[in-house]
Amino acid sequence: MINYFALMVDGIVEEVITVSSDNCDGLLYPESEPVGQAFIQSLGIDGVWVQTSVDGGYRKHFAGYGMIYNATADVFITPQPFASWSLDANYDWQAPIAYPADGKQYSWDEANQVWVLAG
Repeated sequence: MINYFALMVDGIVEEVITVSSDNCDGLLYPESEPVGQAFIQSLGIDGVWVQTSVDGGYRKHFAGYGMIYNATADVFITPQPFASWSLDANYDWQAPIAYPADGKQYSWDEANQVWVLAG
């Protein structure tokens, strides 16, 4: 099994690395996190490393470069897609106008603050 750890710089993911299960003593999250962090530090790699889950089983999303880590909520958040969008209670970005529920494909037009039919 492989464990993944994200390097945090000012709350932003800068890098994601793998750490083998053997180097985490075969433990599962959350017990694996401090063991993995100690292993990374033993390699002389400084920084704040936070474990992340490929399937989003914990911390909401798999960490990726440029994502935000909200330590209070203990979740990784994708970058804000548009300036007008805001986070909801589940830490998902929401447009100021709900996505149309007619089964068609739309894209967001930030300049006009509307959904535009694709194609």
